[in-house]
Amino acid sequence: MKIILCTYNTKFIHMNLALRYLKANLQNHSMDAKIIEFTIKDPVFHAAAKILTEKPTVIAFSCYLWNIELILKTVHIIKKAAPQIQIILGGPEVSFDGEQWLEKEKGIDIIIEGEGEITFSEIVQALSDHKPLSHVRGIVYRDVNNVFHRTGKRPPVDVKQLKSPYRFVEDIENLDKRIVYFETNRGCPFNCHFCLSSTEQGVRFFDMNERKQELLFLIKSGAKTIKFLDRTFNTNIRHALDIFSFLIEHHRPGNVFQFEITGDIMKSEVIDYLNQNAPKGLFRFEIGVQSTHNPTNQLVNRHQNFETLRNNILRIQSGGKIDLHLDLIAGLPQEDYTRFQKTFNDVFALRPAELQFGFLKMLRGTPLRNKADQHHYVYADFPPYEIISNDVLSFDDLLKMKQTEDVLEKYWNSGKLRQSVIYCIDFLFKNAWDFFYSFGAFWHKQKWSTIGHQHFDLFQRLLTFIDSYAPNHRIPLETIMLLDYYDHYQYKPKRLKTLTLTKEEKKLLLDKLSMHLAADQILPNKNFDLKKHTQIEHAEIDLVHWMQNKEIKMKQQFYCIVYHPIIGKILKYCIDPIL
Repeated sequence: MKIILCTYNTKFIHMNLALRYLKANLQNHSMDAKIIEFTIKDPVFHAAAKILTEKPTVIAFSCYLWNIELILKTVHIIKKAAPQIQIILGGPEVSFDGEQWLEKEKGIDIIIEGEGEITFSEIVQALSDHKPLSHVRGIVYRDVNNVFHRTGKRPPVDVKQLKSPYRFVEDIENLDKRIVYFETNRGCPFNCHFCLSSTEQGVRFFDMNERKQELLFLIKSGAKTIKFLDRTFNTNIRHALDIFSFLIEHHRPGNVFQFEITGDIMKSEVIDYLNQNAPKGLFRFEIGVQSTHNPTNQLVNRHQNFETLRNNILRIQSGGKIDLHLDLIAGLPQEDYTRFQKTFNDVFALRPAELQFGFLKMLRGTPLRNKADQHHYVYADFPPYEIISNDVLSFDDLLKMKQTEDVLEKYWNSGKLRQSVIYCIDFLFKNAWDFFYSFGAFWHKQKWSTIGHQHFDLFQRLLTFIDSYAPNHRIPLETIMLLDYYDHYQYKPKRLKTLTLTKEEKKLLLDKLSMHLAADQILPNKNFDLKKHTQIEHAEIDLVHWMQNKEIKMKQQFYCIVYHPIIGKILKYCIDPIL
Protein backbone atom coordinates (compact mmCIF):
# COMPACT_ATOMS: atom_id res chain seq x y z
CA MET A 1 0.00 0.00 0.00
CA LYS A 2 1.40 3.38 -1.03
CA ILE A 3 0.26 6.29 1.16
CA ILE A 4 0.63 9.98 0.35
CA LEU A 5 0.24 12.49 3.20
CA CYS A 6 -0.41 15.92 1.76
CA THR A 7 -1.31 19.52 2.50
CA TYR A 8 -0.98 23.11 1.27
CA ASN A 9 0.99 25.34 3.65
CA THR A 10 0.75 29.11 3.51
CA LYS A 11 4.52 29.38 2.96
CA PHE A 12 7.49 27.07 2.46
CA ILE A 13 8.81 27.92 5.93
CA HIS A 14 5.84 26.18 7.56
CA MET A 15 6.02 22.46 8.33
CA ASN A 16 2.80 20.51 8.81
CA LEU A 17 3.09 18.69 12.11
CA ALA A 18 -0.12 16.68 11.70
CA LEU A 19 1.17 14.79 8.65
CA ARG A 20 4.35 13.89 10.49
CA TYR A 21 2.35 12.54 13.42
CA LEU A 22 0.33 10.38 11.01
CA LYS A 23 3.45 8.95 9.43
CA ALA A 24 5.23 8.35 12.72
CA ASN A 25 2.27 6.54 14.28
CA LEU A 26 1.39 4.09 11.52
CA GLN A 27 1.16 0.77 13.33
CA ASN A 28 2.09 -1.22 10.24
CA HIS A 29 5.65 -0.07 9.57
CA SER A 30 5.79 -1.95 6.29
CA MET A 31 3.42 0.59 4.75
CA ASP A 32 5.09 3.15 2.51
CA ALA A 33 4.03 6.67 3.54
CA LYS A 34 5.42 9.81 1.90
CA ILE A 35 4.81 13.43 2.89
CA ILE A 36 4.28 15.95 0.08
CA GLU A 37 3.77 19.59 1.01
CA PHE A 38 2.73 22.37 -1.34
CA THR A 39 2.14 26.07 -0.71
CA ILE A 40 -1.08 27.92 -1.41
CA LYS A 41 0.61 29.50 -4.45
CA ASP A 42 1.08 26.14 -6.18
CA PRO A 43 -1.43 25.41 -8.99
CA VAL A 44 -3.79 22.57 -8.14
CA PHE A 45 -3.17 20.78 -11.45
CA HIS A 46 0.55 20.79 -10.69
CA ALA A 47 -0.13 19.41 -7.21
CA ALA A 48 -2.51 16.71 -8.45
CA ALA A 49 -0.04 15.64 -11.14
CA LYS A 50 2.81 15.37 -8.66
CA ILE A 51 0.70 13.26 -6.31
CA LEU A 52 -0.54 10.96 -9.09
CA THR A 53 2.99 10.24 -10.31
CA GLU A 54 3.56 8.51 -6.96
CA LYS A 55 0.88 5.91 -7.86
CA PRO A 56 -0.72 6.08 -4.40
CA THR A 57 -3.32 3.75 -2.94
CA VAL A 58 -4.40 6.20 -0.24
CA ILE A 59 -4.10 9.99 -0.04
CA ALA A 60 -4.66 11.88 3.21
CA PHE A 61 -5.03 15.66 3.27
CA SER A 62 -4.55 17.93 6.29
CA CYS A 63 -7.25 20.61 6.07
CA TYR A 64 -7.34 24.14 7.46
CA LEU A 65 -9.13 27.42 6.77
CA TRP A 66 -6.45 28.60 4.36
CA ASN A 67 -6.22 25.46 2.21
CA ILE A 68 -9.58 23.70 2.17
CA GLU A 69 -10.71 25.13 -1.18
CA LEU A 70 -7.42 24.13 -2.82
CA ILE A 71 -7.67 20.66 -1.33
CA LEU A 72 -11.22 20.16 -2.59
CA LYS A 73 -10.14 21.12 -6.11
CA THR A 74 -7.14 18.79 -5.90
CA VAL A 75 -9.33 15.94 -4.68
CA HIS A 76 -11.73 16.54 -7.56
CA ILE A 77 -8.96 16.30 -10.15
CA ILE A 78 -7.35 13.23 -8.58
CA LYS A 79 -10.60 11.34 -8.27
CA LYS A 80 -11.48 12.07 -11.90
CA ALA A 81 -8.09 10.77 -13.01
CA ALA A 82 -7.87 7.79 -10.64
CA PRO A 83 -11.24 6.94 -9.03
CA GLN A 84 -9.82 3.84 -7.33
CA ILE A 85 -7.65 5.93 -4.93
CA GLN A 86 -9.02 6.22 -1.40
CA ILE A 87 -9.05 9.88 -0.30
CA ILE A 88 -9.13 10.83 3.39
CA LEU A 89 -9.52 14.32 4.84
CA GLY A 90 -8.71 15.36 8.39
CA GLY A 91 -7.82 18.48 10.33
CA PRO A 92 -9.71 21.25 12.13
CA GLU A 93 -11.58 22.49 9.06
CA VAL A 94 -13.31 19.15 8.40
CA SER A 95 -13.55 17.74 11.94
CA PHE A 96 -17.13 19.02 12.16
CA ASP A 97 -20.05 18.50 9.78
CA GLY A 98 -18.39 15.49 8.15
CA GLU A 99 -21.48 14.55 6.13
CA GLN A 100 -21.58 18.04 4.60
CA TRP A 101 -18.04 17.67 3.31
CA LEU A 102 -18.79 14.25 1.84
CA GLU A 103 -21.82 15.75 0.16
CA LYS A 104 -19.90 18.78 -1.11
CA GLU A 105 -17.10 16.81 -2.82
CA LYS A 106 -17.95 13.34 -4.15
CA GLY A 107 -14.26 12.47 -4.37
CA ILE A 108 -13.85 12.32 -0.60
CA ASP A 109 -14.17 8.80 0.82
CA ILE A 110 -13.47 9.31 4.53
CA ILE A 111 -13.46 12.23 6.97
CA ILE A 112 -11.48 11.94 10.22
CA GLU A 113 -13.13 13.85 13.07
CA GLY A 114 -10.72 15.04 15.76
CA GLU A 115 -7.24 13.71 16.48
CA GLY A 116 -6.07 11.48 13.69
CA GLU A 117 -2.95 9.57 14.72
CA ILE A 118 -4.61 6.35 15.88
CA THR A 119 -7.68 6.74 13.67
CA PHE A 120 -5.64 7.06 10.48
CA SER A 121 -3.51 4.05 11.32
CA GLU A 122 -6.63 1.94 11.84
CA ILE A 123 -8.17 3.19 8.58
CA VAL A 124 -5.22 2.23 6.40
CA GLN A 125 -4.90 -1.11 8.17
CA ALA A 126 -8.58 -1.84 7.51
CA LEU A 127 -8.21 -0.83 3.87
CA SER A 128 -5.09 -2.99 3.52
CA ASP A 129 -6.86 -6.00 5.06
CA HIS A 130 -10.06 -5.34 3.06
CA LYS A 131 -12.03 -5.09 6.28
CA PRO A 132 -15.04 -2.82 6.91
CA LEU A 133 -14.49 0.65 8.34
CA SER A 134 -17.41 0.43 10.74
CA HIS A 135 -15.16 -0.57 13.66
CA VAL A 136 -12.86 2.47 13.23
CA ARG A 137 -14.09 5.13 15.64
CA GLY A 138 -13.86 8.82 14.89
CA ILE A 139 -14.74 8.85 11.18
CA VAL A 140 -17.52 9.60 8.71
CA TYR A 141 -17.33 7.61 5.47
CA ARG A 142 -19.34 6.73 2.39
CA ASP A 143 -19.95 3.14 1.35
CA VAL A 144 -20.15 1.74 -2.19
CA ASN A 145 -23.80 2.80 -2.35
CA ASN A 146 -22.91 6.41 -1.46
CA VAL A 147 -24.52 6.07 1.97
CA PHE A 148 -22.82 8.00 4.79
CA HIS A 149 -21.88 6.33 8.07
CA ARG A 150 -20.67 7.91 11.31
CA THR A 151 -18.77 5.58 13.65
CA GLY A 152 -18.93 7.58 16.87
CA LYS A 153 -16.50 9.80 18.72
CA ARG A 154 -13.05 8.51 19.58
CA PRO A 155 -11.75 9.19 23.12
CA PRO A 156 -8.86 11.67 23.39
CA VAL A 157 -5.51 10.21 22.44
CA ASP A 158 -3.04 9.31 25.19
CA VAL A 159 -0.37 11.73 23.98
CA LYS A 160 2.34 10.02 26.03
CA GLN A 161 1.97 6.99 23.78
CA LEU A 162 2.45 8.88 20.52
CA LYS A 163 5.66 8.32 18.60
CA SER A 164 7.87 11.28 17.72
CA PRO A 165 7.14 13.23 14.51
CA TYR A 166 10.46 15.09 14.62
CA ARG A 167 13.08 12.59 13.46
CA PHE A 168 12.43 12.03 9.76
CA VAL A 169 15.69 12.17 7.84
CA GLU A 170 14.12 14.07 4.95
CA ASP A 171 13.27 16.99 7.28
CA ILE A 172 16.76 17.56 8.63
CA GLU A 173 18.22 19.34 5.61
CA ASN A 174 15.80 22.30 5.79
CA LEU A 175 15.25 22.60 9.55
CA ASP A 176 17.19 25.85 9.70
CA LYS A 177 14.99 27.38 6.99
CA ARG A 178 11.59 26.40 8.38
CA ILE A 179 9.43 26.91 11.45
CA VAL A 180 9.25 23.73 13.54
CA TYR A 181 5.94 23.30 15.37
CA PHE A 182 6.21 21.62 18.77
CA GLU A 183 3.87 20.41 21.50
CA THR A 184 4.35 19.77 25.18
CA ASN A 185 0.61 19.54 25.88
CA ARG A 186 -2.75 19.42 24.15
CA GLY A 187 -5.97 21.06 25.17
CA CYS A 188 -6.74 24.26 27.02
CA PRO A 189 -7.98 24.94 30.56
CA PHE A 190 -10.27 27.66 29.24
CA ASN A 191 -13.42 27.53 27.15
CA CYS A 192 -13.53 30.70 25.05
CA HIS A 193 -16.52 30.33 22.73
CA PHE A 194 -14.83 31.70 19.62
CA CYS A 195 -11.92 29.22 19.81
CA LEU A 196 -11.66 25.64 18.56
CA SER A 197 -10.05 24.66 21.86
CA SER A 198 -13.50 25.06 23.39
CA THR A 199 -14.52 21.83 21.66
CA GLU A 200 -12.34 19.70 23.95
CA GLN A 201 -11.94 19.55 27.70
CA GLY A 202 -8.85 19.38 29.87
CA VAL A 203 -5.10 19.49 29.23
CA ARG A 204 -2.98 16.43 28.41
CA PHE A 205 0.78 16.59 28.91
CA PHE A 206 3.38 14.69 26.92
CA ASP A 207 6.20 12.87 28.68
CA MET A 208 8.57 15.73 29.52
CA ASN A 209 11.77 13.68 29.45
CA GLU A 210 10.91 12.49 25.94
CA ARG A 211 9.96 16.03 24.85
CA LYS A 212 13.25 17.43 26.10
CA GLN A 213 15.15 14.84 24.09
CA GLU A 214 13.18 15.87 21.02
CA LEU A 215 14.01 19.52 21.62
CA LEU A 216 17.70 18.69 21.99
CA PHE A 217 17.60 16.70 18.76
CA LEU A 218 15.96 19.58 16.88
CA ILE A 219 18.37 22.18 18.25
CA LYS A 220 21.43 20.06 17.46
CA SER A 221 20.03 19.28 13.99
CA GLY A 222 19.92 22.97 13.11
CA ALA A 223 16.36 24.09 13.90
CA LYS A 224 16.31 27.85 14.41
CA THR A 225 12.68 28.80 15.07
CA ILE A 226 10.53 26.49 17.19
CA LYS A 227 6.92 27.50 17.77
CA PHE A 228 5.12 25.78 20.64
CA LEU A 229 1.53 24.93 19.78
CA ASP A 230 0.40 24.56 23.41
CA ARG A 231 -2.78 26.63 23.63
CA THR A 232 -1.83 27.96 27.09
CA PHE A 233 1.82 27.17 27.66
CA ASN A 234 1.85 28.61 31.19
CA THR A 235 -1.18 26.69 32.42
CA ASN A 236 1.19 24.89 34.84
CA ILE A 237 3.89 27.06 36.42
CA ARG A 238 6.29 24.20 37.19
CA HIS A 239 6.01 22.89 33.66
CA ALA A 240 6.61 26.33 32.14
CA LEU A 241 9.65 27.06 34.30
CA ASP A 242 11.09 23.64 33.56
CA ILE A 243 10.91 24.14 29.79
CA PHE A 244 12.12 27.75 29.94
CA SER A 245 15.18 26.81 32.01
CA PHE A 246 15.91 23.84 29.76
CA LEU A 247 15.87 26.03 26.64
CA ILE A 248 18.00 28.71 28.28
CA GLU A 249 20.57 26.04 29.12
CA HIS A 250 20.59 24.22 25.77
CA HIS A 251 19.79 26.83 23.10
CA ARG A 252 22.23 27.73 20.35
CA PRO A 253 22.91 31.10 18.70
CA GLY A 254 20.07 32.07 16.39
CA ASN A 255 17.40 30.08 18.22
CA VAL A 256 13.98 31.67 18.77
CA PHE A 257 11.25 29.92 20.75
CA GLN A 258 7.66 31.15 20.46
CA PHE A 259 4.91 30.49 23.01
CA GLU A 260 1.21 31.25 23.42
CA ILE A 261 0.88 32.70 26.91
CA THR A 262 -2.17 33.65 28.96
CA GLY A 263 -0.97 36.94 30.35
CA ASP A 264 -3.09 37.48 33.43
CA ILE A 265 -2.18 34.09 34.97
CA MET A 266 1.56 34.65 34.44
CA LYS A 267 3.18 34.29 37.85
CA SER A 268 5.68 36.79 39.24
CA GLU A 269 8.08 33.95 39.85
CA VAL A 270 8.18 33.13 36.12
CA ILE A 271 8.51 36.77 35.00
CA ASP A 272 11.35 37.42 37.46
CA TYR A 273 13.15 34.25 36.36
CA LEU A 274 12.93 35.21 32.68
CA ASN A 275 13.96 38.83 33.27
CA GLN A 276 17.03 37.64 35.14
CA ASN A 277 18.07 34.62 33.06
CA ALA A 278 16.67 34.64 29.51
CA PRO A 279 18.99 35.85 26.74
CA LYS A 280 17.52 38.78 24.83
CA GLY A 281 15.49 37.61 21.83
CA LEU A 282 15.46 33.91 22.76
CA PHE A 283 11.76 33.87 23.66
CA ARG A 284 8.76 35.44 21.94
CA PHE A 285 5.34 35.46 23.63
CA GLU A 286 1.97 35.67 21.91
CA ILE A 287 -0.74 36.88 24.27
CA GLY A 288 -4.39 36.91 23.26
CA VAL A 289 -5.99 39.96 24.84
CA GLN A 290 -8.91 39.95 22.35
CA SER A 291 -11.01 42.52 24.26
CA THR A 292 -10.77 44.70 27.37
CA HIS A 293 -14.57 44.95 27.59
CA ASN A 294 -15.70 42.77 30.49
CA PRO A 295 -19.33 42.27 29.30
CA THR A 296 -17.97 41.03 25.96
CA ASN A 297 -15.56 38.65 27.64
CA GLN A 298 -18.34 37.27 29.80
CA LEU A 299 -20.54 36.60 26.76
CA VAL A 300 -17.81 34.45 25.18
CA ASN A 301 -16.94 32.72 28.47
CA ARG A 302 -13.55 34.41 28.63
CA HIS A 303 -12.18 35.11 32.10
CA GLN A 304 -9.58 37.87 32.05
CA ASN A 305 -8.37 40.53 34.44
CA PHE A 306 -6.98 43.24 32.19
CA GLU A 307 -5.35 45.20 35.00
CA THR A 308 -3.38 42.11 36.06
CA LEU A 309 -2.61 41.37 32.41
CA ARG A 310 -1.44 44.95 31.84
CA ASN A 311 0.86 44.87 34.87
CA ASN A 312 2.36 41.54 33.83
CA ILE A 313 3.03 42.81 30.31
CA LEU A 314 4.74 45.92 31.68
CA ARG A 315 6.89 43.76 33.95
CA ILE A 316 7.89 41.51 31.06
CA GLN A 317 8.72 44.55 28.93
CA SER A 318 10.79 46.07 31.74
CA GLY A 319 13.18 43.14 31.48
CA GLY A 320 13.89 43.96 27.84
CA LYS A 321 14.37 40.27 27.02
CA ILE A 322 11.14 39.10 25.38
CA ASP A 323 9.25 40.41 22.35
CA LEU A 324 5.50 40.50 22.87
CA HIS A 325 2.89 39.87 20.18
CA LEU A 326 -0.57 40.88 21.44
CA ASP A 327 -3.82 39.82 19.74
CA LEU A 328 -7.17 41.58 19.43
CA ILE A 329 -10.39 40.32 17.84
CA ALA A 330 -12.80 42.80 16.27
CA GLY A 331 -16.43 41.70 16.13
CA LEU A 332 -16.93 39.94 19.45
CA PRO A 333 -20.43 40.21 20.95
CA GLN A 334 -21.54 43.58 22.32
CA GLU A 335 -18.32 45.36 21.40
CA ASP A 336 -19.38 48.05 18.97
CA TYR A 337 -17.14 50.32 16.89
CA THR A 338 -16.67 52.90 19.66
CA ARG A 339 -15.98 50.34 22.38
CA PHE A 340 -13.46 48.49 20.21
CA GLN A 341 -11.53 51.74 19.84
CA LYS A 342 -11.06 51.71 23.61
CA THR A 343 -9.85 48.11 23.52
CA PHE A 344 -7.38 49.08 20.82
CA ASN A 345 -6.11 52.12 22.72
CA ASP A 346 -5.91 50.19 26.00
CA VAL A 347 -3.65 47.61 24.41
CA PHE A 348 -1.64 49.83 22.08
CA ALA A 349 -0.70 51.97 25.09
CA LEU A 350 1.51 49.01 26.08
CA ARG A 351 3.48 49.49 22.83
CA PRO A 352 3.93 45.79 22.04
CA ALA A 353 6.41 44.66 19.39
CA GLU A 354 3.36 43.55 17.38
CA LEU A 355 -0.36 44.18 17.80
CA GLN A 356 -2.32 41.70 15.73
CA PHE A 357 -5.69 43.16 14.89
CA GLY A 358 -7.83 40.29 13.61
CA PHE A 359 -11.50 39.95 12.72
CA LEU A 360 -13.81 37.39 14.25
CA LYS A 361 -14.09 34.15 12.31
CA MET A 362 -17.09 31.93 12.96
CA LEU A 363 -15.17 28.67 13.06
CA ARG A 364 -16.98 25.38 12.54
CA GLY A 365 -17.75 23.60 15.78
CA THR A 366 -17.32 26.60 18.08
CA PRO A 367 -20.08 27.56 20.52
CA LEU A 368 -20.16 31.13 19.16
CA ARG A 369 -20.94 29.90 15.65
CA ASN A 370 -23.60 27.57 17.03
CA LYS A 371 -25.37 30.49 18.76
CA ALA A 372 -24.66 33.10 16.07
CA ASP A 373 -28.35 34.04 15.81
CA GLN A 374 -28.35 35.36 19.39
CA HIS A 375 -26.18 38.28 18.28
CA HIS A 376 -27.53 38.50 14.72
CA TYR A 377 -24.21 37.53 13.20
CA VAL A 378 -23.95 37.64 9.44
CA TYR A 379 -20.80 35.91 8.20
CA ALA A 380 -19.33 34.46 5.04
CA ASP A 381 -20.29 30.86 4.25
CA PHE A 382 -16.81 30.12 2.92
CA PRO A 383 -13.45 30.01 4.75
CA PRO A 384 -12.31 31.78 6.80
CA TYR A 385 -15.97 32.48 7.76
CA GLU A 386 -15.25 36.10 8.65
CA ILE A 387 -18.09 38.18 10.04
CA ILE A 388 -19.88 40.76 7.88
CA SER A 389 -21.95 42.36 10.65
CA ASN A 390 -23.72 41.73 13.94
CA ASP A 391 -26.28 43.52 16.08
CA VAL A 392 -23.87 46.27 17.21
CA LEU A 393 -21.37 46.39 14.33
CA SER A 394 -22.22 47.27 10.74
CA PHE A 395 -20.39 46.30 7.58
CA ASP A 396 -19.30 49.94 7.19
CA ASP A 397 -17.80 49.79 10.70
CA LEU A 398 -15.80 46.73 9.70
CA LEU A 399 -14.54 48.43 6.54
CA LYS A 400 -13.23 51.34 8.62
CA MET A 401 -11.57 48.86 10.94
CA LYS A 402 -9.93 47.09 8.00
CA GLN A 403 -8.48 50.35 6.70
CA THR A 404 -7.09 50.99 10.17
CA GLU A 405 -5.62 47.50 10.41
CA ASP A 406 -3.94 47.87 7.02
CA VAL A 407 -1.94 50.92 8.15
CA LEU A 408 -1.20 49.32 11.54
CA GLU A 409 0.44 46.39 9.74
CA LYS A 410 2.53 48.60 7.46
CA TYR A 411 3.63 51.20 9.97
CA TRP A 412 3.79 49.44 13.35
CA ASN A 413 3.87 45.67 13.04
CA SER A 414 6.44 45.83 10.26
CA GLY A 415 8.73 47.60 12.71
CA LYS A 416 9.75 50.04 9.99
CA LEU A 417 8.49 53.39 11.34
CA ARG A 418 8.24 53.01 15.11
CA GLN A 419 9.78 56.37 16.05
CA SER A 420 7.72 58.19 13.43
CA VAL A 421 4.46 56.60 14.60
CA ILE A 422 5.21 57.38 18.24
CA TYR A 423 5.73 61.06 17.34
CA CYS A 424 2.45 61.21 15.40
CA ILE A 425 0.43 59.60 18.18
CA ASP A 426 1.98 61.55 21.05
CA PHE A 427 2.13 64.98 19.39
CA LEU A 428 -0.50 65.13 16.66
CA PHE A 429 -3.46 62.87 17.45
CA LYS A 430 -5.77 62.22 20.37
CA ASN A 431 -4.76 58.57 20.65
CA ALA A 432 -3.41 55.61 18.69
CA TRP A 433 -6.75 54.75 17.08
CA ASP A 434 -7.23 58.33 15.94
CA PHE A 435 -3.89 58.21 14.12
CA PHE A 436 -4.19 54.78 12.52
CA TYR A 437 -7.82 55.29 11.51
CA SER A 438 -7.22 58.78 10.07
CA PHE A 439 -4.17 57.61 8.14
CA GLY A 440 -5.99 54.46 6.98
CA ALA A 441 -8.89 56.51 5.62
CA PHE A 442 -6.45 58.86 3.87
CA TRP A 443 -4.53 55.87 2.43
CA HIS A 444 -7.78 54.43 1.07
CA LYS A 445 -8.86 57.80 -0.39
CA GLN A 446 -5.52 58.13 -2.21
CA LYS A 447 -6.02 54.59 -3.64
CA TRP A 448 -2.56 53.58 -2.49
CA SER A 449 -3.84 50.09 -1.68
CA THR A 450 -4.07 49.41 -5.41
CA ILE A 451 -0.52 50.33 -6.40
CA GLY A 452 1.84 48.71 -3.89
CA HIS A 453 4.85 50.32 -2.26
CA GLN A 454 8.55 50.10 -1.57
CA HIS A 455 10.23 50.87 1.76
CA PHE A 456 11.01 54.46 0.68
CA ASP A 457 7.35 55.01 -0.30
CA LEU A 458 6.13 54.41 3.26
CA PHE A 459 8.02 57.46 4.45
CA GLN A 460 6.88 59.68 1.61
CA ARG A 461 3.24 58.68 2.06
CA LEU A 462 3.27 59.39 5.77
CA LEU A 463 4.73 62.83 5.06
CA THR A 464 2.04 63.44 2.44
CA PHE A 465 -0.61 62.56 5.02
CA ILE A 466 0.89 64.80 7.71
CA ASP A 467 1.22 67.66 5.21
CA SER A 468 -2.54 67.45 4.71
CA TYR A 469 -3.31 67.09 8.41
CA ALA A 470 -0.75 69.18 10.30
CA PRO A 471 1.79 70.73 7.88
CA ASN A 472 3.59 72.65 10.63
CA HIS A 473 4.77 69.30 12.02
CA ARG A 474 6.57 68.22 8.87
CA ILE A 475 10.04 69.38 9.97
CA PRO A 476 10.24 67.44 13.27
CA LEU A 477 8.57 64.37 11.76
CA GLU A 478 10.83 64.33 8.71
CA THR A 479 13.85 64.51 11.03
CA ILE A 480 12.62 61.72 13.31
CA MET A 481 12.03 59.63 10.20
CA LEU A 482 15.79 59.55 9.71
CA LEU A 483 16.07 57.21 12.70
CA ASP A 484 13.54 54.78 11.23
CA TYR A 485 14.80 55.04 7.67
CA TYR A 486 18.41 54.19 8.39
CA ASP A 487 17.57 51.37 10.79
CA HIS A 488 16.57 49.18 7.84
CA TYR A 489 19.42 49.42 5.35
CA GLN A 490 22.55 47.32 5.47
CA TYR A 491 24.02 49.31 2.60
CA LYS A 492 23.97 52.98 1.71
CA PRO A 493 20.48 53.84 0.35
CA LYS A 494 19.25 56.86 -1.56
CA ARG A 495 18.97 59.94 0.59
CA LEU A 496 15.71 60.59 2.42
CA LYS A 497 16.05 64.41 2.44
CA THR A 498 17.72 66.95 0.17
CA LEU A 499 21.19 67.97 1.43
CA THR A 500 23.08 71.05 0.22
CA LEU A 501 26.68 71.29 1.40
CA THR A 502 29.67 72.86 -0.26
CA LYS A 503 32.76 70.72 -0.82
CA GLU A 504 34.52 72.57 1.97
CA GLU A 505 31.62 72.08 4.40
CA LYS A 506 31.46 68.40 3.56
CA LYS A 507 35.23 68.03 4.08
CA LEU A 508 35.06 69.70 7.48
CA LEU A 509 32.14 67.47 8.45
CA LEU A 510 33.98 64.31 7.38
CA ASP A 511 37.07 65.43 9.31
CA LYS A 512 34.96 65.82 12.44
CA LEU A 513 33.37 62.43 11.78
CA SER A 514 36.85 60.91 11.55
CA MET A 515 37.57 62.29 15.01
CA HIS A 516 34.46 60.55 16.36
CA LEU A 517 35.57 57.28 14.79
CA ALA A 518 39.03 57.65 16.30
CA ALA A 519 37.49 58.38 19.71
CA ASP A 520 35.58 55.13 19.39
CA GLN A 521 38.91 53.40 18.59
CA ILE A 522 37.90 52.77 15.00
CA LEU A 523 41.21 53.49 13.34
CA PRO A 524 41.49 54.87 9.80
CA ASN A 525 42.42 52.45 7.05
CA LYS A 526 43.87 53.25 3.65
CA ASN A 527 41.34 50.86 2.06
CA PHE A 528 38.40 52.67 3.65
CA ASP A 529 36.94 55.71 1.86
CA LEU A 530 34.87 57.49 4.51
CA LYS A 531 33.16 59.73 1.97
CA LYS A 532 32.12 56.80 -0.19
CA HIS A 533 30.63 54.82 2.70
CA THR A 534 28.92 57.63 4.63
CA GLN A 535 25.42 59.03 4.25
CA ILE A 536 24.85 62.50 5.66
CA GLU A 537 21.40 63.89 6.46
CA HIS A 538 20.47 67.32 7.80
CA ALA A 539 18.60 67.10 11.14
CA GLU A 540 16.57 69.98 12.52
CA ILE A 541 15.80 68.62 15.98
CA ASP A 542 18.09 67.17 18.63
CA LEU A 543 17.86 63.47 17.77
CA VAL A 544 19.78 62.35 20.86
CA HIS A 545 17.38 64.25 23.11
CA TRP A 546 14.41 62.72 21.25
CA MET A 547 15.73 59.17 21.61
CA GLN A 548 16.36 59.63 25.32
CA ASN A 549 13.29 61.64 26.33
CA LYS A 550 10.76 61.52 23.45
CA GLU A 551 10.72 65.31 23.56
CA ILE A 552 11.19 67.78 20.71
CA LYS A 553 14.12 70.17 21.07
CA MET A 554 14.92 72.22 17.98
CA LYS A 555 18.59 72.05 17.04
CA GLN A 556 20.57 71.98 13.83
CA GLN A 557 22.59 68.78 13.47
CA PHE A 558 23.96 66.39 10.91
CA TYR A 559 22.99 62.73 11.16
CA CYS A 560 25.90 60.69 9.79
CA ILE A 561 25.54 56.99 9.00
CA VAL A 562 28.78 55.12 8.29
CA TYR A 563 28.42 51.81 6.42
CA HIS A 564 31.82 50.46 7.45
CA PRO A 565 32.73 47.56 5.13
CA ILE A 566 35.90 46.57 7.02
CA ILE A 567 34.53 46.13 10.54
CA GLY A 568 31.12 45.07 9.20
CA LYS A 569 29.13 47.55 11.29
CA ILE A 570 26.80 50.49 10.73
CA LEU A 571 27.85 53.46 12.86
CA LYS A 572 25.62 56.46 13.56
CA TYR A 573 26.62 59.88 14.84
CA CYS A 574 24.83 63.16 15.50
CA ILE A 575 27.28 65.98 14.77
CA ASP A 576 26.73 69.66 15.42
CA PRO A 577 27.21 72.07 12.49
CA ILE A 578 30.72 73.22 11.66
CA LEU A 579 31.14 76.92 12.50
